[in-house]
Amino acid sequence: MDKLNTLKKYFGYTAFREGQEILIDNILQGRDALGIMPTGAGKSICYQIPALLMPGITLVISPLISLMKDQVQALNQAGVHAAYINSSLSESQISRALRLAAGGQYKIIYVAPERLETYEFLQFAQKAEISMLTVDEAHCISQWGQDFRPSYLKIVQFIRRLDKRPVISAFTATATENVKEDIVCVLGLREPYVLVTGFDRKNLYFAVETPAGKDRYVRDYIREHDQESGIIYCATRKNVDRLYDRLLAEGVPAARYHAGLDSEERRQSQEDFIYDKSPVMIATNAFGMGIDKSNVRYVIHYNMPQSLENYYQEAGRAGRDGERAECILLYSAQDVMINRFLLDNKEQKGEYTREELDAIGERDEERLRSMIYYCLTTDCLRRYILRYFGEKGMESCGNCRNCLREYEETDVTGAAVKIIAGIREMRQRYGINVVAGMLAGEDRARLREYGVNGYEAFGSLKELREGEIKEIINRMLVENLLVMTNDKYAVLKLTEQSDEVVSGKVSVILKKAKRDPAREKEAGAGKRSGSTKVRRSDILNSRGLELFEQLRTLRAQIAREENVPPYIVFSDKTLVDMCVKVPLGRNDMLTVSGVGENKFARYGERFLGEIQTYTGGIREKFYFGDGDGI
Repeated sequence: MDKLNTLKKYFGYTAFREGQEILIDNILQGRDALGIMPTGAGKSICYQIPALLMPGITLVISPLISLMKDQVQALNQAGVHAAYINSSLSESQISRALRLAAGGQYKIIYVAPERLETYEFLQFAQKAEISMLTVDEAHCISQWGQDFRPSYLKIVQFIRRLDKRPVISAFTATATENVKEDIVCVLGLREPYVLVTGFDRKNLYFAVETPAGKDRYVRDYIREHDQESGIIYCATRKNVDRLYDRLLAEGVPAARYHAGLDSEERRQSQEDFIYDKSPVMIATNAFGMGIDKSNVRYVIHYNMPQSLENYYQEAGRAGRDGERAECILLYSAQDVMINRFLLDNKEQKGEYTREELDAIGERDEERLRSMIYYCLTTDCLRRYILRYFGEKGMESCGNCRNCLREYEETDVTGAAVKIIAGIREMRQRYGINVVAGMLAGEDRARLREYGVNGYEAFGSLKELREGEIKEIINRMLVENLLVMTNDKYAVLKLTEQSDEVVSGKVSVILKKAKRDPAREKEAGAGKRSGSTKVRRSDILNSRGLELFEQLRTLRAQIAREENVPPYIVFSDKTLVDMCVKVPLGRNDMLTVSGVGENKFARYGERFLGEIQTYTGGIREKFYFGDGDGI
């Protein structure tokens, strides 16, 4: 069977997405590969198709139990024999799984990196025909990545102990240039085919909001989206528990997840969320990695994360089905203090020298500062994210809060020149609070202690409030007209571009959102932030939406019967395509996106029956427009 027939038979798709086919071709030719593809781009297909076509077994190294369980469940539903081996299984269950694997029962085995060192697994691996070893979430192998896991280093040792080196493939959604180089180097990839398809998730709407009351914003937002599933990330366990208790008291069907809960409560919470019993999950960043729930319609960050890597990975759990979804960050200055405290008290995994710890601390501070600038920028948010990951972005994406806002522009070059003069006179020794206070001519004990009232620049911007001066400084930082040192003192420094401001070659423009009381009231109520994207189900007319809801009800019933999440049966995208194509027989149903032969054998007749009953066997148009599919 060729790759395209394999794709259709097991996964129900008639064509590959961007980047998938070329990665698959290189792997099938025996070449190592690294795929950096955004969440929802179909990374798993890139190793699952070769695994089915290659002789022997493919081992997939995966960091979390939830990820393995999700993937294996989906594969078995599609008719692919797969298994996982991790600490959730008893030793006897592991032994049985390895016996079945040795007997050729499984084509794909997911395994936790810690298992690679065990005697039993190593004995199995040295005797088995392992065609490929795939490293999922490959950024975990880099100590400069945002989620470094020392256990991932065991992969390299494991490969060296095999009699025959298999093809090595690695995949991740978030990797800066440094992390990408680390993956290739540490894993020892041999002349790998490296593909970066881009980091853009066009279906995601991004917004940074600064509501007066975060709790009220979240509560009202959930009420506005009560038929949808979402995740709310908090920086601390305390915030998770407090918000969870408050929402529960107001009748919101929420679940919570953090490392302070016992394993049974975490398991139950995760299950309730995946099975849509509790459509709202309130969690720390301990939750979500590897969760393949496709219908998450929003991710709200109650607190600012510590890095853009973390933010984009967590935000990326929304809209995995390609449908419109919203990613909203609620920013306050207190978030900066919370994150600095968490970073100062972070427990480092692994053994490091003093120099390495200092370097890690600097990198953490640099990441945090990039995250702060994201919250402060008035430019396109999507462009900011893409540039951070080394990709050129458009000037305006048309689908983020900043692009949809109206701004008033003010030339503040004169004030910027005075700021530069003040920093230079202070010999670049102070941070933003001291500089802004000095320029505003503030008379505070701390400033008197530093003797700033003796500088010529003292009070040179007294016509501005201290907060307004900080706003200009922040704009200059975003534009690289100033920089901050990467340490806890965060001292302001001049750059080469600073002189261009003084010489008049570069202007500093401050953009401020126009006041719109009606929109501010709407935003305060947690209403739609202005996303212009439409969901695929929005193409359905009233009859189509009615059929869609009936198919969703049937899907939920089947999911309960089989004890699997609804999206494992069929995704919303597949149900919408059924409403558009109105299949009335087997051949029709197999043209629906996401319906493969095995899925049809399991569920096809029941869905055909539901469509037959609703339509009376007469195909009619259930959608707007002229298309005949999605």
